[in-house]
Amino acid sequence: MPEPVVEAVDLRKRFDSTEVLRGVSFTVSKGETLVVMGGSGAGKTVLLRLVAGLIRPDGGQLRVFGRNIEHLSEEELLPLRRRMGYVFQGAALFDSLSVRENVAYPLREHTSLGEAEIAERVVRNLSLVGLSSEVLPLLPSELSGGMRKRVGIARALSVEPEMLLFDEPTGGLDPTNSKLVAELILQLRGGVCDTAIVVTHDVELAKTVADRVAVLIDGRFGALGPVDAVLGGNDPAVQAFLAGAAR
Repeated sequence: MPEPVVEAVDLRKRFDSTEVLRGVSFTVSKGETLVVMGGSGAGKTVLLRLVAGLIRPDGGQLRVFGRNIEHLSEEELLPLRRRMGYVFQGAALFDSLSVRENVAYPLREHTSLGEAEIAERVVRNLSLVGLSSEVLPLLPSELSGGMRKRVGIARALSVEPEMLLFDEPTGGLDPTNSKLVAELILQLRGGVCDTAIVVTHDVELAKTVADRVAVLIDGRFGALGPVDAVLGGNDPAVQAFLAGAAR
């Protein structure tokens, strides 16, 4: 069996007096999409930020691409971060930069590519998410919510990541755009980037893209397993969460 892309053992994280994660363990294998669900404030985004090395755990072990990252310096983390793309909730585009400059930003920061190659890769990544070169000069404020999400994904793809991290990719979108984003995540798995962690409270998204689903309840995984087994299981706490998410 290949070594897991991500391996977490008893991960813990607190902010002030609040323990958000209280012993979370999981693995993500190459070629797998793990969907992490849970209510608002359950710690889903905290878990994603830990995997990305943006914050540090207070306890437990976390291996990413075969390296323990709990105690790595910012300089040591950089090569690992370049191997993953992070799609932030709300896309987190730079308001004052055009679509072209937003998608090109990681390439200028993390590669030594020339301008012609950067321009070519920007257009290619936009086409991967279903956007034409007509959007290149537009500012984020000129885009719909669904288009902003797609530009955020195109930017995450700029460094040709081995793993994508999605934070609420359908948050704030209407059902039509949510379905389009879910289908896009599936398409990316077909060859662009085959490994992902998706944080969401969107049950339909989970059913569409997940190999396995984990449900965060009270700082721990109340369930973790194949999507059908978790979403169709009998665990009362998981069913209570799903009933609330469906409302």
